[in-house]
This record gives sequence, C-alpha cells and structure tokens, in this order.
Amino acid sequence: MFSKVLIEKDILDHPNAQKILSNLKNQEPIIIDDFQNYWGKVKKPYLQKRENLNLFIAKKKGQLIKQTPDAYGSGKAPHFYFIHAYNCIYECEYCFLQGYFNTPDMVFFVNHEDIIKEMEEITKIHPEAWFHAGEFSDSLALNHITDELDLYWDFFEKHPQAKLELRTKSVNIKNVLKLRPLENTLVTFSLSPQNISKEFDLKTPSTKARINALSKLSDSGFQLGIHLDPMIYSSSFKDEYEELINNLLENVKKEQIQYVSLGVVRYTKDVYKEVRNNYPDSNLHAGPYIKSFDEKIRYSKPTRNWMFNTVKDLLLSSGIKEEKIYLCME
Repeated sequence: MFSKVLIEKDILDHPNAQKILSNLKNQEPIIIDDFQNYWGKVKKPYLQKRENLNLFIAKKKGQLIKQTPDAYGSGKAPHFYFIHAYNCIYECEYCFLQGYFNTPDMVFFVNHEDIIKEMEEITKIHPEAWFHAGEFSDSLALNHITDELDLYWDFFEKHPQAKLELRTKSVNIKNVLKLRPLENTLVTFSLSPQNISKEFDLKTPSTKARINALSKLSDSGFQLGIHLDPMIYSSSFKDEYEELINNLLENVKKEQIQYVSLGVVRYTKDVYKEVRNNYPDSNLHAGPYIKSFDEKIRYSKPTRNWMFNTVKDLLLSSGIKEEKIYLCME
C-alpha cells in the first residue's frame, strides 16, 4: 500500500504507533525527527499517489480540533472536526485535498489522547457539541491499521450529550461492528447514484457496496447519517436519485437515519485549478459554474435550488421527515 513508512523518533514507543507498525506487516519504517520537515516540503503531484504513496506516522501538534464552517452540520449545537489524519487512499475527482496540501502522502496521527482531552474541555463549555472525523481523511478506510475507535467510543459513552460522526465512503466497518452501538455516535456515508460514483469516485467502494455496509450497521443497531453530497447534475438527475433513495431505504431502517445532508459539487479557485489539471477530460467540467456567494465555484442558485428541491421531494415522499434534511455549505 505504501512505498515508504516514516515515523517520528519521539513516538516510536507510543502504543498507537506500535499498533500501526504491527498492522503494517513487512514494512520497515524510516525513523525521522519532525514529519513537517519532510511532508510536503517539495511539491508532489497529486496523481503520483497512484504509483508512489508514502505514510508518515506522527504526533499532531498545534490545534487538534477546529470549529467547522457555518452550515457544516445539522441542528443548532456547535460543530467541530478533529484531525486524526491527513490525506486519503481514494481518488475522487472533485476532492478538495488535491488543492489543499502540497502532497498526497498520508499522515496518521497517534496522539488521540490529546484530541480527547481537547474534547473534554470543549464539552465543559458546549455539552451538546458535535465532533466530526473525516474532514482531511476518510474516517474508516484504513481503520484496520490505525484501530483507534474504541478510545473515542469510551469518551462518548461517558458524554452522552455530545455526538460523534464518522464520515466515510469506505465499507471497512469490521471494527465498528465490534463496538456497542451508542445513541450519540453516528456512522455516515457519502452516496451518489451508481453511474456518478463509478465515473468520479475513483478507487472507492461502489454505491451498492456502501449501501450494503449501511444495511449491516442498521441491522446491528447503529445510528446512521447520509450525505448526498456532492450532487453532480446530469440529464437524468431525478431518475438517478429516485433509484438511489429507493435502494437505500429498501436496505436501511428509516428510523436509524438521523439526518440526510444535501450539497452540490463545489470548489475553491485553487482546487478547481487542480481538478482541471488532474482530470482535463472529466465530465465534471461540463458545469456550468459561477463564482458563488462564498467565493466558491459551483452551480448557479436556480440550478442548485432545483437540485435540492428535487431530491428533498424524493426524500419526503419516501418517508424521511423534513426536520432530518439539511443543506450543507449553503
């Protein structure tokens, strides 16, 4: 999976680092000082990840938890995301990471105890805070290597007012199924119609496989969330989403879906430049796009509203309650 594994010398004996190394069989690590002296110091093309992807194992310094932008999550409670890793093994053509970091090389951070201490401090001020994993890396794709979920489960079992969201496109749910379902922990999946996912979500599990994973979690009693995000316009948009929603609700119990977020494909100027360079022939460029209210490049307001209303009506007619549906980053 990784061309090289590099680890900071100060964390060699950290139990989480040792766990990762034991799960990375037959890969001898290279010992370094601070990962920031190497990772991204020289620009590495994003698509070089296909042939040469390195892993850094490090201690996260500085800010471990950040408040999310407005309209990031549901409800009125404050939302935060915590930083457990950088970069992703998947290759979604629209992914913002290709224009965010100077390298596609991955970083696993091992100091989860420090993240949990910050969560503790935040919940003293905001007992009902939401904490999201999966902003800079898929929260489950490599969990069979990092294996840290039980640490967070312990925290959220002791703090039932706070909420944890694991955002993913992965079907790597084996470690989740070993845990006891909690009312305040959610596993949430990004879903697109199968033809859209096949075209743009490179290297990810299929939509059918993700729904199958959702079904297993539903049957085991876990709380779930669905992100219909990013939605990409096509001439058969309504039919595609009607089929997707029907397939989802044939396999997942409605009452365990806590929310459904709706969002359209969107880019910052720098990300859009990288997307055009990396995937010059992609149908993503069909647009048409405008510069929107937040300086991001996305569909026009009338187009977005039509897409949102179309999918919202499909959800409502399928029995999803209106209060469970929200618009993401709008």
